[in-house]
Amino acid sequence: MLPEILAFEFMRNALLAALLSSVACGIIGTYVVVKRIGFISGGIAHTAFGGIGLGYYLGINPLFGVIPFSLASALAIGLLSKKAKVAEDTAIGTFWAVGMAVGVILIGLKPGYAPDLFSYLFGNILTVPSFDLWMILLLDLLIIAVVWLLGKEFLAISFDEEYATVSGLPATALYLLMLCLIALTVVIMMRVVGIVMVIALLTIPAAIARLFSRSLPAMMLLAVVLSGLFSLSGLWLSFMFDIASGATIIVVAGLSFLLVHAWRLVRSLLRAR
Repeated sequence: MLPEILAFEFMRNALLAALLSSVACGIIGTYVVVKRIGFISGGIAHTAFGGIGLGYYLGINPLFGVIPFSLASALAIGLLSKKAKVAEDTAIGTFWAVGMAVGVILIGLKPGYAPDLFSYLFGNILTVPSFDLWMILLLDLLIIAVVWLLGKEFLAISFDEEYATVSGLPATALYLLMLCLIALTVVIMMRVVGIVMVIALLTIPAAIARLFSRSLPAMMLLAVVLSGLFSLSGLWLSFMFDIASGATIIVVAGLSFLLVHAWRLVRSLLRAR
């Protein structure tokens, strides 16, 4: 069965996209779960739709529109919540809605039909071109480099931001940088599961990994492995049954999450007896 799948170039690209995106997803998803900023991640993901609209309107690869748009929205949300004292949920909700609205307007202003739009909303890993694979690889390397250099600082602000500030760390700047890394990860995951479902793959592997890890690096590694397994399993099932790849990946991840917690519940009940 595997040789049959690998015979198709689009499947080879899809497998590579699944593996490459799992690296960023596992690393950054760990910070999202530990710091409990899933809602912010979802806000950045949906705001990125404005970048897709910008890319279509300018007639360029939507990724070139999404990257600056996502980074700008991440910085704006972070600055408003930290400096302007705007309630975090208010800032996220505002950018979420405005980003989606800007995307709809720009796409509407562009003559003709946007054929790839559905794949950015709900993901279509089967249509990832070779150019996007190189983009994902470069973004992966950037994320790995930043986390390698600032791992201890990110660890400090993830668990106790106030203590990190008192200790002399530039907590706000580090937090904004973390949001930018989340924005880049959103860009990577868009082609895999889409904007609508990207938050699930950012949080589920890391949430499961947290249950079986004793340190942050171990949690990251396990989250990367789980993300890869979910993506590859979902991809294989979507190929076998001819169903949507992004949605299948999320269903596999969600069912795994439920099974793990069901197993933990049953085990705790048996121990209680």
